[in-house]
Amino acid sequence: MGQVVALDALLSDRKVWRGQPVALPATTQPTGLAALDDALPMGGWPESALTELLLPADGVGELRLLLPTLARLTQAKQDIVLVAPPYVPYPAGWRQAGVDFAYVHMIDASARDALWATEQCLRAGCASAVLCWPQQADDRALRRLQVASETGQALGFAFRDARAACNPSPAALRIMFDSTPSQVRVLKCRGGLAPVKAIPFPHIH
Repeated sequence: MGQVVALDALLSDRKVWRGQPVALPATTQPTGLAALDDALPMGGWPESALTELLLPADGVGELRLLLPTLARLTQAKQDIVLVAPPYVPYPAGWRQAGVDFAYVHMIDASARDALWATEQCLRAGCASAVLCWPQQADDRALRRLQVASETGQALGFAFRDARAACNPSPAALRIMFDSTPSQVRVLKCRGGLAPVKAIPFPHIH
């Protein structure tokens, strides 16, 4: 049996290299929820990357979380795209939140074509953010969306059923919504460990 050497001794003798964490640059895409920004290593949405929003049911505040971002982008005259949304957005409500609907584009696509359409919109580089609601998406499909987000330098947002949380994902950020109590939890985030504590996010009816 080989000799057992304490790790501290190896480190002190410089026989083992100990890497130092490198801080990632702060994002220029705040979420609009200060507590969430504070909890994320980059201080907001990961840029040019896919974010998964995992939902126990529709209407738990998922769009309300994104509205500050969508408002900021459209006010800067940047286009956003919604691919096959399950419900037609209520323009008056979005405008009240500051979204300029002149820069909101919706694509009607079948469940089969929605992922392809999302990938093309992300990859094209003409949209600042693309939202999608894939009914079925495996690791390979999500990886294509992640790569397309990087290629087109766009924010990708995929709304998925909470049951997908048990499956691995290449998304840079995964956020779980809880309805009782109403809160969000970060399951995975680029640039560091996911925060342990949930973030209150009251649902406004």
